[in-house]
Amino acid sequence: MKISREFSKYAGDYESRNSIQNLVVEKLLSLVKNQPKKFLDLGCGSGALYKQIEWEYEKVIGVDFAHGMLALHPKDDKVSLMFGDFNEDELFARLAIEHYDYILSASALQWATDLDRTFKNIAKLNAPVSFAIFTANTFKTLNKTAGIDSMLLSVKELESLQKKHFNANFELIEYRLEFESVRDMLRYIKKSGVSGSRNLLSVKELKALMQNYPLNYLEFEVAFISS
Repeated sequence: MKISREFSKYAGDYESRNSIQNLVVEKLLSLVKNQPKKFLDLGCGSGALYKQIEWEYEKVIGVDFAHGMLALHPKDDKVSLMFGDFNEDELFARLAIEHYDYILSASALQWATDLDRTFKNIAKLNAPVSFAIFTANTFKTLNKTAGIDSMLLSVKELESLQKKHFNANFELIEYRLEFESVRDMLRYIKKSGVSGSRNLLSVKELKALMQNYPLNYLEFEVAFISS
């Protein structure tokens, strides 16, 4: 899958480019109840969530479909890392062997090819959940200026899906990340992997975007789903 290759390719740069991710993880962990002893981290990446855990736990199972990210994830006796794709039923058959006190996912599930199906599989694991999922309003002005459609689901779609599968709270938070120039902003998008591996614009269109983008920041909108 293209997205996993992009995140792997830039894995070495990712830690220095994930300031928004750290804020998202901080908020997500504030929603976690009862300090779970054994939890699942779907789309664990290089361990952004793991690194901010402050309570005592017995085991964390981290799953990701990018080998480059798993290689960067911290290792210890309490960490079990698994290569797997949350778009595939086979992964959840493997995960269902164990019981989890909690299921977490920070900034990953927006890349599900069929979130309805992925939510259904997660719900079968029968554990409380907390997810952070970027919405279609992420990069809203950038997409509008460039004349391209977002790859991500709308707030309405996300809220409908979470109501279908989980008895959960739904909260939206907007973030902004400022840049000195549009060129720096585009470089960030490319090297952070958040573009979803899309190269939709020609050189001419990129130049027009750099001239016409009206802001000095990128917009991010995150839906927090927590049961």
